[in-house]
Amino acid sequence: MSKVFRFLGKSALWFFAVTILWVIVYRFIPVPITFLQIQRCFEQKTDGKEMKLEKDWVAFNQISSNLKRAVVASEDQLFMEHMGFDWDAIQKAWVYNAKKKGKKVKGGSTISQQVAKNVFLWSGRSYIRKGFEAYFTFLIEIFWSKKRIMEVYLNVIEMGDGIYGAEAASREYYNKSAIDLSKREAASIAAILPSPLKWSPIKPSSQVKRKIKRIMRFMRILGPIEFE
Repeated sequence: MSKVFRFLGKSALWFFAVTILWVIVYRFIPVPITFLQIQRCFEQKTDGKEMKLEKDWVAFNQISSNLKRAVVASEDQLFMEHMGFDWDAIQKAWVYNAKKKGKKVKGGSTISQQVAKNVFLWSGRSYIRKGFEAYFTFLIEIFWSKKRIMEVYLNVIEMGDGIYGAEAASREYYNKSAIDLSKREAASIAAILPSPLKWSPIKPSSQVKRKIKRIMRFMRILGPIEFE
């Protein structure tokens, strides 16, 4: 029995050492690829489509402040204030999903949680994966700045079929660099993030159009965001 405990103890130490080092390394270097990007490539191949993986890492200051403000307005308005978790949003999502069993699940994830999920984990909704998501969210909030979290988010997030990150999306949809996005263009990209494979920023449905207007209104309310 003592051997089992020693093995478990060593395994836990190795897990913490490796994952903490992994997070620290990604504080300084671009994320080369994510599990979701690999998964989507396999899904495209399975569906008989040509594999498409468009991504182009750009530095934080090469992304329009309009897009940074738009995703905060759309996805996580308390981003600069919380430590990775918006407990009020999580509670509301829990209550909503409990009442709407069998229907589309509503999420309460912050931008930090989305980064943890996209960069370090596989897709899915199991409690085990959620536990790892919370762990990695905690780590990036400790070891990364809000500026770095936003930089990674806007470089790896899925923004269309085979399109990842602000630069690839800007060139795909508007034939321009991410730094040149207007307020409406930024709001349009932010509006499709919940369903980037279903929605389009250049051919928005009535639902997406309403969301764009709402995001632009919140962008005005938020004003400039000072990232640390």
